[in-house]
Amino acid sequence: MNVASLLKKVRSNMANEGDILTDLNQNPQGNGADTSPAAGIISQYVKDLSVENPNAPACFQWQEQPNLDVQFNIGATPINDEVHEVELKINVSNKMDSGTVYVIELSYCGLVGMRNLPDEQAHAFLYAEAPRILFPFARAVVADAVREAGFPPLLLDPIDFNGLYIQQLQARAAEQQGAEGAAAPGGEG
Repeated sequence: MNVASLLKKVRSNMANEGDILTDLNQNPQGNGADTSPAAGIISQYVKDLSVENPNAPACFQWQEQPNLDVQFNIGATPINDEVHEVELKINVSNKMDSGTVYVIELSYCGLVGMRNLPDEQAHAFLYAEAPRILFPFARAVVADAVREAGFPPLLLDPIDFNGLYIQQLQARAAEQQGAEGAAAPGGEG
């Protein structure tokens, strides 16, 4: 199964869940074993937020062209068998020749519930689908933080987390193939 069809399958499994994990065996049917796949966001929160405006008020007078650097990182930590914490880290720095204008560091998290998903679908949900769901909320926190630092809100461009996930999987597969090719015995010479 290719990655694109895997992501479609994760989404179709979630279609009836409405992006919210529901019915964690609250009312089990039959023998009490619920085997239907379910995944969704249980809750979301700001875990850490840092706003630095080190050169205020002088930076409000600077006229140079800003150099904006935005970095993203996604991590997932298991809490128990059915719940993971997905962490979306966003670091934004705005610098000019005169110095740093502002630095925003955000760790935005969501508790993700998953039940009865194959490992590859669970991995795709944790590293592609959950960040896609969390991003608009993290984007709003960054915009507010920049505005509160005294600047026009920074509206981060939408991110194709599914596309990035597929690229990461393809890069890992290429690395593994390269490593296997390098480890294979050479031809006779």
